[in-house]
Amino acid sequence: MRLNKKTAIITGSSQGIGRGIAERYGSEGANVVVNYIGNMDMANEVCDIVAKNGGRAVAVQGDISKVADIDNLFAAAIEAFGSVDILVNNAGVERHAPFWEVTEKDYEFVMNVNVKGTFFAAQAMAKHLIETKRRGKIINISSVHEDLPFPNFTAYCVSKGGVRMLARNLAVELGQFGINVNNIAPGAIETPINRNLLNNPMKLDYLLGQIPLKRLGQTDDVAGVAVFLASDEADYVTGSTFFVDGGLTWYYEEQ
Repeated sequence: MRLNKKTAIITGSSQGIGRGIAERYGSEGANVVVNYIGNMDMANEVCDIVAKNGGRAVAVQGDISKVADIDNLFAAAIEAFGSVDILVNNAGVERHAPFWEVTEKDYEFVMNVNVKGTFFAAQAMAKHLIETKRRGKIINISSVHEDLPFPNFTAYCVSKGGVRMLARNLAVELGQFGINVNNIAPGAIETPINRNLLNNPMKLDYLLGQIPLKRLGQTDDVAGVAVFLASDEADYVTGSTFFVDGGLTWYYEEQ
C-alpha cells in the first residue's frame, strides 16, 4: 500500500472528487481527515468507507475560507494521528454569471474558498512540516480552467489561475524543506457540481464531442493521480499541473 500509515487532510471531502480521493487513500492504507462544512452524515459515511478500505478516518467540520477553522482542522488531525504528511486542497466553489453581473458577494465567496482557503491551508501544512522537520506533499485540486477560458465563470477562472501560480511559487520556496507542491486539473468530472450539465442532454452531448476520450471523467480518475502525487514515487515531482481531462484542454471550443 503506497500510503501506508501516512496521514492526509482532504478539504471538502464529504462528496465529489474529495470523497473519491479520501476513499482511494484509505485503500492505500492512509489515515484520512475528512473535512466537511455542513453534512456530518455524509462525512461519517466517507469515514466508514475509508475504514472498510483499510485506513482510519476522522471527520472534522470546518469552513476552509476561515483561517481559524483551518487551524482547528490541523489541530484535530494532529490530535487524532500525531502528524500530517499530505494535504489535498480540494474544497472549491463556483458561481455562474455574465462578467458584468458578478456581484462583490459572489466574487468574494469564490475567491475566499478557492484561493484564500488553499493559500492558508498550504501555509498551515508548511508550518507543520517545517516545525517537525519532515517531508510532505501538498496537492491542489485546480481545474482545466486554470488555463482554459470559461465564459460566465470569470471569478472561478481567476481563482484557479491563482492556484496555478501558488503551486509554482510554493514549489520553489518550499523545495528546500522537502515539500512537494503540485496541482491536479480535472476536466469534466461526473460529480454533484455538474448536476445541471448531466441533466441537459444537448449540453452533455456537445461537451462529449469536445473530449477526445468521449466520456466524462470519474472521481477515481482523479484519485489515481492524487495517490501517485502523495506517494514516494512522486518525490522528484513538484511545481507541475497534471491535467485529468480526457484531452479536453487541447480540443475544446466554447459553445
